[in-house]
Amino acid sequence: MKKFMTPQALIGMLFVVLILGAALLALVWTPHDPLKISFSARFKAPGAEWLLGTDEFGRDELSRLMAGASNSVWISCLTVLFSVIVGTAIGVVTGFVRGWLDRIVMAFINALLAFPGLLLALALLAVFGANQYGIILALGLAYTPSVTRIVRGTVLSLREKEFIESSRVLGNSELYTMVRHILPNCIAPLTVLATSMFGWVILAESALSFLGLGVPPPAPTWGNMLASARPYMAQATYLSIFPGLCIALTLLGINFLGDAVRDLLDPRMKGLE
Repeated sequence: MKKFMTPQALIGMLFVVLILGAALLALVWTPHDPLKISFSARFKAPGAEWLLGTDEFGRDELSRLMAGASNSVWISCLTVLFSVIVGTAIGVVTGFVRGWLDRIVMAFINALLAFPGLLLALALLAVFGANQYGIILALGLAYTPSVTRIVRGTVLSLREKEFIESSRVLGNSELYTMVRHILPNCIAPLTVLATSMFGWVILAESALSFLGLGVPPPAPTWGNMLASARPYMAQATYLSIFPGLCIALTLLGINFLGDAVRDLLDPRMKGLE
C-alpha cells in the first residue's frame, strides 16, 4: 500500500475525485441552468457572476462543463462495464474450453482488432445512430476485443495449473471451475485494463462529439463544447481552453492512477519490494 501512495498516484486520485465530484454534483446542482439561452449574456468574460464566462448563446460555461463531466463519466462507466462483462465472458469461455469454438471466436476477435477502436466505433455508430446509448454500444463493442484477448491470455496461463486439475479431479463442472477458480484470478488484470479503458473511452467520446457524432446538442459534452468553440477562438479563447483542460486533466489523472494500480497489482512489481 505504501508503494501505491506515491505523489503520482495522489495527483491522479485528486484529479479523478474532482472530476467525479463535479459529475455527481451536476446531477443535483449547477450554478446556472446549463441549457438556458440568454442572448443578453453572450460571450461574457470570466468574472464574479459567470466564473468561467458564457458561450455564444449566453449559457454558463462552468455549468456546462459540470454537466459535460456527468455525461462523459456516465458514458464511460457504462461502456467500460459493457466491455468488461462481455469481453470477460467470451475470454473465459474460449480460453478454458478451447477447440473449434476458440478458433472461430478468436479469428473474429483478431479481425476486429485489426481496426483502430475509434474507426470501428464510427462504423458501428452508422448502425446504432449518434445518441448516448448508441455511443455506449459502439464504443463498448469496439473495446470488447481488447478485454477478450487479455482475459483469454490469463485463462490460458491458468487452465493447466494444479488447482484447476484438482477441481477437475473432484468432479466439479467446467462452469463451476470457471466461475469459482478462473474468474477470480482475472480480476487483477481486468482492474488495470478497466482503469486505462476509462480514459480511452473519455477521449474517444470527446473525439466523436467533436466530430458531431456524439451526444446530440443541446446536451453538453466536452467534445461538442470544443467543436462549438472553434469559430470563436479569437473572440472568446476561454471557450476552447476550459473544455480542453478538463479532457487533459482527466486523462492525466486516470493515467497516473492506472499506473499506480498496475504497479500495485502486477506480481513482478511485488517481487521487487
